[in-house]
Amino acid sequence: MPSELLQEDQPLPQGGTIRTWTLNRPEQRNAISQNLLAEMEGALSGLNPEQGIRGLIIQGSGPAFCAGADLKERASMSREDVDSFLNRMGRLFRQIETLSVPTLAAINGFCFGGGLEMALCADFRMASKEAQMGLTEASLGIIPGAGGTQRLPRIVGRAIATEMILSAERITAETALSRGLIREIADDAESLKLSASRWMQKVCENAPLSIVLARQAIEKGMEMSLEDGLKLERELYEKTLETEDRLEALKAFKEKRKPVFKGR
Repeated sequence: MPSELLQEDQPLPQGGTIRTWTLNRPEQRNAISQNLLAEMEGALSGLNPEQGIRGLIIQGSGPAFCAGADLKERASMSREDVDSFLNRMGRLFRQIETLSVPTLAAINGFCFGGGLEMALCADFRMASKEAQMGLTEASLGIIPGAGGTQRLPRIVGRAIATEMILSAERITAETALSRGLIREIADDAESLKLSASRWMQKVCENAPLSIVLARQAIEKGMEMSLEDGLKLERELYEKTLETEDRLEALKAFKEKRKPVFKGR
């Protein structure tokens, strides 16, 4: 049985690699099966900066990113199995969201339900111009169950998220861009791969520890008052002052060259 999750590493000029996950169920529009979920759970352990991983790109094979959960498989599952599946998927998405490396979802086609919920966990989202996306659960008699009702409003705002979820609307890449859901539109799937790679290379040129701490400041600060968020920012800033990477940046500036960061 072929793997339902393909993994590939792209070396970076400054050292380290960007890992790409490709959801590999093209005939099922990369719907999330129990096997695919298990493979993603297992692959998480390899996404460690100490092992040289600097970033993660998630994409789909064929004409889809991810159509959500595998509804054919779910039809044969018991209530207990469905609950277990949703709990596991929710944990997986939260782990992706809190990884110690930056993440990007390259949405190359259909992206519905749990597929969009997974993309919402990434730091960045890009799409091909033919992409369609939406939280369409209301049309199936359910609601988003893997974080969609919580993450979408935080990204696009309450009013737009309410419209999308209650209408089960399927939006185009152009609409997603206008709503701030994605940052860029590529002409086709191959152009999307190139754009995703270029963007992640740009992000990964920066100090790994700075990326980790900045993400913490943003995520945790969003749940605090402004005053508490500013205190948190200062605390995390202080952690950067004695790092080797900060000293390397100062040295590189003086020597008029690009810094070579080590994540220390």
